[in-house]
Amino acid sequence: MKKVLKTIQWLLFIVFIIMGAIYFFWMPSTQEPAYVLEKTWGGKGHAAGQFNEPTGITVKDSEVFVSDGRNHRIQVFDLNGTMLRQFGMDDLERPMNLTIAKDELYVADYFADQIKVFSLQGDYRRSIGKPGTGPGEFSIPGGIAVAENGDLYVPGFTTQRIQQLRADGSFVRQWGITGKAGTFSEKLRYPTDVALSKDGTLFIADGYNDRVLAIGSDGQLLNKWGGPFAINIFGPFNGWFATITGISVGPGGHVFVADFYNDRVQKFTRDGVFLNAFGIKSTGPTHTSIAVAEADDGSVFVADYANHQIQKWHPGK
Repeated sequence: MKKVLKTIQWLLFIVFIIMGAIYFFWMPSTQEPAYVLEKTWGGKGHAAGQFNEPTGITVKDSEVFVSDGRNHRIQVFDLNGTMLRQFGMDDLERPMNLTIAKDELYVADYFADQIKVFSLQGDYRRSIGKPGTGPGEFSIPGGIAVAENGDLYVPGFTTQRIQQLRADGSFVRQWGITGKAGTFSEKLRYPTDVALSKDGTLFIADGYNDRVLAIGSDGQLLNKWGGPFAINIFGPFNGWFATITGISVGPGGHVFVADFYNDRVQKFTRDGVFLNAFGIKSTGPTHTSIAVAEADDGSVFVADYANHQIQKWHPGK
C-alpha cells in the first residue's frame, strides 16, 4: 500500500510540474489593461427588467437586446440598464443567442427549432426553418449570424453542424457531419453560436470541443484556437475554454468568447491572439457568462445566466 501511495504522489508531482511548465511557457499574457465592472442590473423574476436565465445578448447603437430565456421574451434596455420595452411573449419558446441585421432582430428559438425575426421595436415578422435534421431544418438552434447578402448561418446543437442558408431558408452548405459529434475529421461537438466579421470570416463556437473555428468566405478553415486537444480546461488559463456558449465580433473586429464554466469572457484578435479576460468569480452561483456583446463605445455587456442579470464592463486605462 505504501508503494502505491508513493507512486501516486510521484505521479501527482509530475503532473504538477508539467502543468506549471505549460502555464509558464504556453500561456499568453494579457495585452490590455483589465476591464472594470461598471454595473449590473436585473435579478430573478418575471417583472419588467428582471430575468429568468438570460441566454443571449446583442447591442445596436444605444440599445441592448437580451434573450430572457425562461420568461420567453426579449427585453430591451439603454446602455445604462434602463428598461425600454419587451416583446415576444406570444411568439418565443426559449430564445437564445441573438443578432441584428438590416434593422431586424434574429432570434435562435431553442425549443421551437426555428429562427424568429422581429422588427427592432418588437413586431413579429416571420419564422425561418422547421424542426428536423434535413437541409434547412433545425434541432435546437443555439445562435444565428446574418451576412451582408442576407445568408444565414445557424448552429444546430444536437445535429452537430453549422448550416449556411439563403434568406428564404434554402440550403447552401454545412460544416460538421449531421448527427455525429467529434473533434477530428471535420466534426463538431455541440456547436452553440456563430458570428461574422466585416470581411466575411465566420467564427464558430464549437461549444463542447472548447475551441473557436475561423472559416473563410470560401468555406475553408482559416484558423482555430482553444484546447489543448479540444478538452475542457478549468481555471485561469488564457486562451483555453471550459465550454463556449456565446461568441461575437465587436465593432473593432475583436472576437469575444463566453467561457461558460470558467465564469469569464475572453477577448481575441480576429486571428486568435489572446488579448484579455474578465468576469465575475465568486463562491456563489457559477455559469456567470453565457453570452457577450460589445457596444460602439467599447462597453461590453455580458448575460449573467446564474445571477439572472446583465453585467456592463468598460475597458481599463
